Amino acid sequence: MKTLLLAAAAALTTATASLAADATTYPFDGAFEDATFAVENAIIGKGLVIDYTSHVGEMLNRTAEDVGSDVTIFEAADIFLFCSATLSREVMEADAANIAHCPYGIFVTDKGGEVEIGYRNLPEGEMQKVQALLDEIVQEALQ
Repeated sequence: MKTLLLAAAAALTTATASLAADATTYPFDGAFEDATFAVENAIIGKGLVIDYTSHVGEMLNRTAEDVGSDVTIFEAADIFLFCSATLSREVMEADAANIAHCPYGIFVTDKGGEVEIGYRNLPEGEMQKVQALLDEIVQEALQ
């Protein structure tokens, strides 16, 4: 679980800039709580189960003083981790190494009142099917 949290935190750290090559982000017109609710509903609406919600923003804020920092990176930041049995099987049958990209994650951040929803970009090839699913979920949450 610790490795999963570290991977999720690393993904979030890389993904926060709107122009980051490693992530796709979209601005959300509303509050952080509304964005997280929309993402949860969009994931569940696809028939998927959220395996874990990582509250990265809370952790960063709680531990800032412990690591010698007074910087607020996010007012709030969550990552929703989930998988798709059908799609995961398909991409892993094509290349078993695609397990490295599972579970899939969608993050919601609030930085200075600017709320964004996004996901880490995945490699070309079979994993683009997963990226398309991530984008569908985010687009649903943005409506």
